[in-house]
Amino acid sequence: MVEQSAAVPTDLAAAIAAIRSGPQGPEVAAVFDFATVVDGFGPLSRWTFRRDKSRITADTLLGSIRNGLTDGEYSRFLQQAMRTLAEQPEAELDELGTLLFRKKIYGHLYPEAWQLIRTHEAAGHTVVLATALTRFQVEPAAAELGIEHVLYTRMATTDGVLTGYADGKTLWRNGKADAVREFAAAHGLDISRSYVYADSIADLPLLSVVGHPVAVNPERKLGTAAAEQNWPVLTFHPRQPPRPTDYLRTVAGFAGLLAGALLGVLSKSYTRQRRKMADALMAYGTGATLGATGIRLRVSGAENARAPRPAVFLFNHQSQFDVIIVPKVLEGGVTGIGKKELTKNPIFGPLMRFVGVTFIDRANTTQAKAALAPVVQTLRGGLSIAVSPEGTRSYTPRVGPFKKGAFHIAIQAGVPVIPVVIRNAGEINWRNSMVARKGTVDVAILDPIDVGSWDANDMDDNVEAVRQLYTDTLLNWPSPDR
Repeated sequence: MVEQSAAVPTDLAAAIAAIRSGPQGPEVAAVFDFATVVDGFGPLSRWTFRRDKSRITADTLLGSIRNGLTDGEYSRFLQQAMRTLAEQPEAELDELGTLLFRKKIYGHLYPEAWQLIRTHEAAGHTVVLATALTRFQVEPAAAELGIEHVLYTRMATTDGVLTGYADGKTLWRNGKADAVREFAAAHGLDISRSYVYADSIADLPLLSVVGHPVAVNPERKLGTAAAEQNWPVLTFHPRQPPRPTDYLRTVAGFAGLLAGALLGVLSKSYTRQRRKMADALMAYGTGATLGATGIRLRVSGAENARAPRPAVFLFNHQSQFDVIIVPKVLEGGVTGIGKKELTKNPIFGPLMRFVGVTFIDRANTTQAKAALAPVVQTLRGGLSIAVSPEGTRSYTPRVGPFKKGAFHIAIQAGVPVIPVVIRNAGEINWRNSMVARKGTVDVAILDPIDVGSWDANDMDDNVEAVRQLYTDTLLNWPSPDR
């Protein structure tokens, strides 16, 4: 007998609260249909009339990522995939899938799905991504979201080349439900206490076998079934492409950055002190940019930005706009460490050089270490450093692995590290975009961490504990300062 949910969450906050107060532990599964994680791309027909083989392949993989697929649409996708993917090396298709994720799919990820996945993860649940599609479409997204277990329709291969046929049953309707049951049995999961998130009536068999079924953006037939069964219904909002006003505000923001930077330098030029001019450049430039783009900062823990100083400020990195956000909240007395590629940016490059940013070549470990040596002296001289320990921008709010360089610098200089946790920057400015959208970015500046007593043998564990603070903060956001 499947145990049904006692309370029906009506929104995301209620759903998260129910997960936190519900059954905990790895024997509970949280199964997400791919359509509840990624907003779709549109009808298959718009992707199929191409002549180039690689473009046809890409269009077939993208065009079949849809919400509320019907039986007929899935059948057409499967037939198209069998014809198009036949005789193609699976290694090349894996590479294409990764490319499509980085160029297209990442911008269609639902922010609400990320929050639910992290909440289930914090509850110790076994998170599973399930789909009737192929691994080439879903595994890159699963990897970025940190989902280890992925169930998908397998394609048969011979010597690493696709044959054009499915390998066993497709994960459609009962096939997906059966695959989840088999996975649960193999991993000792209690399906009666588990969760499923799905959007299509085709997933009714799957939703019916768990204790906590949730309809997400349900198409009409599933919406009716969910109402009859008193299942929770959640609405996820797709990320919107830039509007004309966003482009105009972005242009105004860049103009404001340059004008504000120039005004800041001129306002302190009488001092003939580069540091004062650099601080004024950042204060005036960042303020003008945020004002022109309509971006508001909401800060908690602001007192930690001012003391202790100097310090190594560590920020999670999703957006090119982080170079505006971080200097603004830290209010001067800070320079940074950036990747060498930023020197080629016609706007940020010169400005970052003026404020004393140290640029490193991540491709050359020896040169990178040598470039960081003077940073210790910078800290000992009283100037703080801001750096992203992830090393590169992430495609989702997930906090990536931390590099240890910034921690070694702090230990050598005898200064604390101070976590700066940024939320929503990736929404106002997507990873691969220069366009800024109007909105609010939350910043939490956490308490200083004394790294002076860290044992070198425990470095990996200590760094991971700091990284976990970011994940915990993103899930349990502190109240902003008044």
